[in-house]
Amino acid sequence: MRRFVPALLAFFGTACIAAAIAIPLWLVPDLKVVPLDLDITSDATTVSADGEAGDRFPAVIFDRCSVSEDRARTLEAHLTQQRRSVIVEPSDSRQATVQSAQTVRIDRLRDAEGQEIVPPFAAAGETRTCEDGLLTATIDRVSVNRKTSVPNGAVSSLQLEAVPEGGNVNDVSVPIDNRNGFQYKFGFDVQKRDYAYYDLNTRQDCAAKFQGEETIDGVKTYHFACEVPETDLSTLPNPQGEAPLGTMLTMPAKWWGITGRGIKPEDPITMHRYASATRHVYVEPVTGTIVDGREDQHQYFKSPDQSESAPAPVRDFRMDALKGTFKWTDETVQNQADKASHYLNLLKVGGFWTPLILGIVGAILLIIAALLFYRGRRDDDAVTEGADVPPAAPGERSAFEPRTTRLTKDVPPAGSNANPWERPTEQIPKVQGEPPADDSATRSFRKPPTE
Repeated sequence: MRRFVPALLAFFGTACIAAAIAIPLWLVPDLKVVPLDLDITSDATTVSADGEAGDRFPAVIFDRCSVSEDRARTLEAHLTQQRRSVIVEPSDSRQATVQSAQTVRIDRLRDAEGQEIVPPFAAAGETRTCEDGLLTATIDRVSVNRKTSVPNGAVSSLQLEAVPEGGNVNDVSVPIDNRNGFQYKFGFDVQKRDYAYYDLNTRQDCAAKFQGEETIDGVKTYHFACEVPETDLSTLPNPQGEAPLGTMLTMPAKWWGITGRGIKPEDPITMHRYASATRHVYVEPVTGTIVDGREDQHQYFKSPDQSESAPAPVRDFRMDALKGTFKWTDETVQNQADKASHYLNLLKVGGFWTPLILGIVGAILLIIAALLFYRGRRDDDAVTEGADVPPAAPGERSAFEPRTTRLTKDVPPAGSNANPWERPTEQIPKVQGEPPADDSATRSFRKPPTE
């Protein structure tokens, strides 16, 4: 037992130190992956150009009902962009497929008479009119590498229409082949440099440039900004391989409000819908979690013919189709900050605190084991050599003297011929009134003397 306890302590001490080394090398990398329970809901509302909320009509939209009227018209509105991103199949230890449903809806608008209106929303399956409050609805699907968060090309599509009963989702979706940038989450250990970021509206990557550090709800973030170049949305095909609805519009010059030399009111003029944007994302650098976001969107109609042969009034014409700054709501930012803090704590526990505690416990156990081994060795040496055993005091027994028991017998006096091994005999007296006992009762059993 004296040797077993130190050996057991040494075993557990070595195991703790080995675990302290192994956890950062093997466990922490397993934590640095896109979680398969990812579920992000983000709401962004339109705010004024300076980023302040409170303006009831900070955005401008194209009045779709004006297509059937005498002249094109825009309306002031308040918009909400909602996005929910979850993990779907195929997902495994190496890849995660993100499905993100996004809508842009009209919360309220100011009509041509200056009245505030809350537009209706058609139920699922019902026919939507030009007065409906839903502007756009898409479902994005993309597979990413779980370690790098970069698209791997296994799944990359954009659903533009609702799936008809008994239909196939692929029939209402378009494939996206050129997606390389981050979108819903950055990779781990983000650096202060440029990254590719994917813009879904224009279906292209843009360079997200590092702008600086900013603390949001107690979480340190890196601010990146991405300038999305002007893109003709009519060149982005729908599932049928045609220009999406509302991206090409041919109307008389008077409907557009275009006048000038050589332009007749009834001349048909075709305008395309263009889009550009500036996207801002605030990323927690260790986990790659996007904590906050803001995007300045601008979609407008303009002539695709910008040559000198086109009339100047046509070349210079612009009409807003959607213009607004979408900023994440405070609730969304708080939720994302909490998620980032949670992921950070997991990494700190696994990468710092657990190895530190195990290392300290292991070192203490090894020290105790070494002391017990040393003490046991000294005791063994003392017993074996006896060099350090103190002499016993007069009349006392040494602590290391073995205890013995001596058996003694009565020895006859010197010169006696009695046999020292002879046992004394005892005569049994006769009892009065009884017949004489057999002579054998008085016999003595003596050991013959030794010659």
